[in-house]
Amino acid sequence: MKNFWKQLPYLLLFLILGTYIGIQLNKHFSFSGNKKQIDKFGEILSYTEDYYVDTVNSNKLVEDAIKGMFSELDPHTVYIDKEEQSAEEETFRGNFDGIGVEFQIVNDTITVVSPITGGPSESLGIISGDRIVKIDGHSSIGWKNQDVIKKLRGKKGTSVELTIFRPSLKGTTDYKVIRDKINLYSIDASLMIDNETGYINLTKFAETTTDEMQNALQDLTSKGMKRLVLDLRNNPGGYEFQASNVADFFIDGNKMIVYNKGRVKKFNEEFRAEKSYPYEKIPLILLVNRGSASASEIVSGAVQDWDRGLIVGETTFGKGLVQRPIQLSDGSAVRITIAKYYTPSGRQIQRDYKDKQKYYQDVMARKESDGNNINHKTEKDSAKPKFKTKNGRTVYGGGGITPDYIIESGTISNYSVELRRNNIYYQFVRNYLDKNGKQIREKFKNNLKLFIKEFQFNEEQMQSFIKFAESLKVKFNSKEYNIDKEMIRAWLKAYVARDMFKNNGWYLTLLQTDRQFKKAISLFGEAEKLEGLSK
Repeated sequence: MKNFWKQLPYLLLFLILGTYIGIQLNKHFSFSGNKKQIDKFGEILSYTEDYYVDTVNSNKLVEDAIKGMFSELDPHTVYIDKEEQSAEEETFRGNFDGIGVEFQIVNDTITVVSPITGGPSESLGIISGDRIVKIDGHSSIGWKNQDVIKKLRGKKGTSVELTIFRPSLKGTTDYKVIRDKINLYSIDASLMIDNETGYINLTKFAETTTDEMQNALQDLTSKGMKRLVLDLRNNPGGYEFQASNVADFFIDGNKMIVYNKGRVKKFNEEFRAEKSYPYEKIPLILLVNRGSASASEIVSGAVQDWDRGLIVGETTFGKGLVQRPIQLSDGSAVRITIAKYYTPSGRQIQRDYKDKQKYYQDVMARKESDGNNINHKTEKDSAKPKFKTKNGRTVYGGGGITPDYIIESGTISNYSVELRRNNIYYQFVRNYLDKNGKQIREKFKNNLKLFIKEFQFNEEQMQSFIKFAESLKVKFNSKEYNIDKEMIRAWLKAYVARDMFKNNGWYLTLLQTDRQFKKAISLFGEAEKLEGLSK
């Protein structure tokens, strides 16, 4: 024991010396490059905080510095602040806690667009068109969207008091709503177009997408579905494994769906068809447009490469990079590109992104001509790399997924743009339904197909719409109105349909005049030939 006490000073000396040497080695070797740069940044930030002429927000300076660093990388490596990250997590998680209503603020008043199916507001009888005039006893007139969300969302099981004005009752009613878990769905609509044709509109690839797709496919099959239109237009993507699962519903065997390659080998990954489904032989058509990106392009690319179905619409966005989300300690996050993904034939569909401003502008400025592109001759002079589909058709990499049948969505006039931008459709239809909604519901009840067949806005009502738009400062343009008149009439009808039949009513109404969709359903014979399904 005495020897131990004698040696203790030497042991402490060696410990201190070892620690010091370790720190110095750490500085000069392990973190020499990065640490110097981090120290440099900290030094500059400190001087700025101490000496800058005005008071500075250090948090904002750091966030702007991160954004500046990422600006030198690809367009999809991004920093996401705490609030954005929270909202994004909800979107892809597929649920949040709240009262379950979609709303708009119209003339300073919170207006219920639709109660969410299965949510607490629907169960209490809150309906489309209700105005929320008080929340917890305080007037909610003049509130902003973020104020409403903050008050209506909250922990499951907690309550909120709503005072609601319903025009048909000409008075207010108080509701005590118990918050619950509200599901956010990635399928906006799932319906039968006719006795054999199913239609699914998929808006994103979230945690619940595979389950939603399976339920939708089973439901449509029970209703007689023998062929399917899968609408991926304006679907910006989401989880890669969910895209693989969706493609797996339609692709048989152990076929490749997508694979990733990165600088770091552990991020190299393959996704293959794994399960057998009864949908692997049904005629299939995918609708895409310039807003279809990422995971949407994974599904489209796999279907096209295996000649499993036809792709109809416009060339997709062209995003072929895989991001990994990384949560930071303060609740913010970064999404860092870790790999590129490739379709089964080997196509890398990412567009060039050296000029980031042009990267996004090019998509909107792109012009394509309608026509049969089954052999992809529209790209025959392209310098892009060539690949072959299962049946030997030539397809091209480096620029999104080009459809087998190119059909532009069509342009709309400036007058129509202003009608949408100023929310004229919804406001007009809301007023119309406040007066006529009861009679219309009694006439059509739950019969959507009868509504599609018989309901129409007449000429007198169309003139009222023009005057209503003018009262809200949207100047009438006779020439542009006449060009878009039937489209405007269809949009008005769709808003009524959504109020009565929710999303299925909205989509089925608009599909009646949708040129891309109408072309798609005329091509099932071609789809069967391509897939070798025709008898």
